[in-house]
Amino acid sequence: MRTTGADPGFPDAEAYAAETARHAAGERVDLQAEQAAVTAAYRNQVMLDFNDHCLRLAVFEGAYRWHRHPDSDELFVVVEGEMEIELAGHAPVRLGPGQAFVVVANTVHRTRGLGRTVNLTCEKQAARTEFLEGPGP
Repeated sequence: MRTTGADPGFPDAEAYAAETARHAAGERVDLQAEQAAVTAAYRNQVMLDFNDHCLRLAVFEGAYRWHRHPDSDELFVVVEGEMEIELAGHAPVRLGPGQAFVVVANTVHRTRGLGRTVNLTCEKQAARTEFLEGPGP
């Protein structure tokens, strides 16, 4: 995985968009085993592709970078732990296990794991991502 110099461990936009699915359609996936195998403080990986979207499994703690997906909504479903989704110009949205939230396309946002957090994310395959220095004005 290519990373940016400013954020070790985080992929750059090209690497994020180019990631291929770990599992094929029609294959049973054990998401509990997948998340239990993650020992790093950050891992976000494509598990499956379906239609023109993908299912990602993210395991992380702390804050991710400010960014937006100009052409794709992003659905978050928390499986374990708690997270906040910070949205430029709005109050953060806090989610716990079994809770979901959709970040509308082109919305500047970042996620923050409050301790170890596991979430599923659905977005367009190869979703274009623009990383930003902050939330903006």
